[in-house]
Amino acid sequence: MFTLDLSLGDRSYPIYIGQELLDRSDLFERHITSQQVMVITNETIAPLYLDRLVTKLGKFDVTSVVLSDGEEFKTLDTVSLIFDELLRNRFSRNCTLIALGGGVIGDIVGFAAACYQRGVAFIQVPTTLLAQVDSSVGGKTGVNHPRGKNMIGAFYQPKCVISDTNVFETLDDRQFSAGLAEVIKYGLIRDDEFFEWLEVNIVALMQREPSALAYAIQRSCLNKAEVVAEDELESGIRAILNLGHTFGHAIESGVGYGKILHGEAVAIGTCQAADLSCRLGLLKTTEMQRIETIFEQASLPTMPPYEMETKQYLDLMAVDKKNIDGKIHLILLTKLGSAKLPCSVALNQLEATLNEYGRN
Repeated sequence: MFTLDLSLGDRSYPIYIGQELLDRSDLFERHITSQQVMVITNETIAPLYLDRLVTKLGKFDVTSVVLSDGEEFKTLDTVSLIFDELLRNRFSRNCTLIALGGGVIGDIVGFAAACYQRGVAFIQVPTTLLAQVDSSVGGKTGVNHPRGKNMIGAFYQPKCVISDTNVFETLDDRQFSAGLAEVIKYGLIRDDEFFEWLEVNIVALMQREPSALAYAIQRSCLNKAEVVAEDELESGIRAILNLGHTFGHAIESGVGYGKILHGEAVAIGTCQAADLSCRLGLLKTTEMQRIETIFEQASLPTMPPYEMETKQYLDLMAVDKKNIDGKIHLILLTKLGSAKLPCSVALNQLEATLNEYGRN
């Protein structure tokens, strides 16, 4: 087992990464301080891991909640379902919630934990690659709104993250590739050596070779932990973690939540950000080609869905948390391994990229 500490003062917590961690009741017990525990998962993960986890939590009074699976259910209505069960079972403010699932479950449960009785403890148990390397780490929680992704939420840190890499045995290929989009992102924004390692080892990762996969997860979590420790509330450097996300979130909203995976949208959005970086003279064309190549090798899309039009992009990108005074601000690349903090760009330059990657 590899343990990484995310340093945030009194909100610091460990990230455990290893095999068979779902069976490590001791890891859970050291972070649960009362009898009341609620495990929240979805209809896909429940048949695979819910009973196994509940059995390991036998010394506690455990209630479980199974939600519908999919980005389209990442809503305030779903959060209310959790509140209903917490109140029905008379959960007090010293209870612990456990998020057993991918990024959607982690975000929903984290937000519910932040809100219930003004904040209760929760533990992240991510079951997808994307959740293990990105969404479970850093305390971003929230739900979507029809007009924008993740627009309703809170910064709220878990007590720990328990990442069992054996869960990838039941993870389908599409979800696995979606997780690699976020892994590649870390190399692009701040870790050129890691990006070069990914180029050499992408085939091994696609084959889920254990040692390569373990290294990629650890290096990704280390990168994110360092950024979050420096800027927990995203007032500065943490914004670089959103490379490709302004474009990507627009795609997810535009085609309808759940029709394209978050990692797929991020891959497309990163290619669009790279294209715009080239147009502005920040990134070399050869570097952009390397970005497109590694996404293609990871079985990720590099072109947006045909449904998207430039005007629709602009309308949806206008609703983004990085925007300032109504102007779209984007994360761009200055070279492989170096990202530029959110900056505004001329509308005609942005439109040129959108026209290249979609319909006018």
